[in-house]
Amino acid sequence: MTQLEHVYPQACWNLFERGSRAIEFLFNNPPGLLLVDDSLQDIEPVELVGLFKSENVYRQVPVALILTEEKAKEIDFSLLEVDDFFLKPLNPIMAQKRLDLILSRAARALDANPLTHLPGNTSIIQKIQSLIEQKKHFALAYVDLDYFKSFNDKYGFSRGDEVLMMTARVIVNTIRSIGGKNSFVGHVGGDDFVFITDPDKVEQACQMIIASFDSIVPNFYDLEDRKRGKIISIDRQGQVREFPIMAISIAVIFNYGQLKHYGEASQMAMNLKKIAKKNPKSSYVLDRRKST
Repeated sequence: MTQLEHVYPQACWNLFERGSRAIEFLFNNPPGLLLVDDSLQDIEPVELVGLFKSENVYRQVPVALILTEEKAKEIDFSLLEVDDFFLKPLNPIMAQKRLDLILSRAARALDANPLTHLPGNTSIIQKIQSLIEQKKHFALAYVDLDYFKSFNDKYGFSRGDEVLMMTARVIVNTIRSIGGKNSFVGHVGGDDFVFITDPDKVEQACQMIIASFDSIVPNFYDLEDRKRGKIISIDRQGQVREFPIMAISIAVIFNYGQLKHYGEASQMAMNLKKIAKKNPKSSYVLDRRKST
């Protein structure tokens, strides 16, 4: 373990020669990464990993084993919740690269939306900020669904999740088909999505997404509601309310080198989205301003 401490000096290491002491520490101080060496004096690495992963709160913590080649041959990795392993003797350069990979993979998995598996907020922010810092020209679109809450209230969360999955597929397939060097799709949460593409491709993307969404979404409604083109329900005050078939609103901003921080992009898009949502039907709004 001391070898890895030198390989990855920027990390804060807690080293234990006995597994019992490590377990006591781990359950009071959740780690960002657990490395288990097969030279522990009092417990097998497989057993320690099993104890650690038996606690649900630690299921997302990445785990790697440090093994001799002989020990690695004995382990059935299909039955063990580990993310990677290192063979002794350690190669310092490869060990550092593998640690980087384990941590970045774990961060992506933790950030991914549990329903759509699209990148979540952390990845979205990093992507936008990275493009800004590289002074890339890109179009950033914020997408959300109108009247989604009323649909959820009537049909339930399960059918609502199906609509979100459909929306994610429509956006992903559209952006994939259009292409572009900076293409990206993320799921902020709930019925909020983002996508990034080249400025000259974004209007076509918006049109395709709206056309696909509008052709598919009525099929999620019961026949009676689909025929009348709306939901009729009673709110908590006993008042009869009518809600149209869901629509999709898209607000697009452009970066031509003027943005300095992702927060600027987010605020501009939020303001623009309010304009798009004034239209009861699916629509998109483009911010054509070019600051230099």
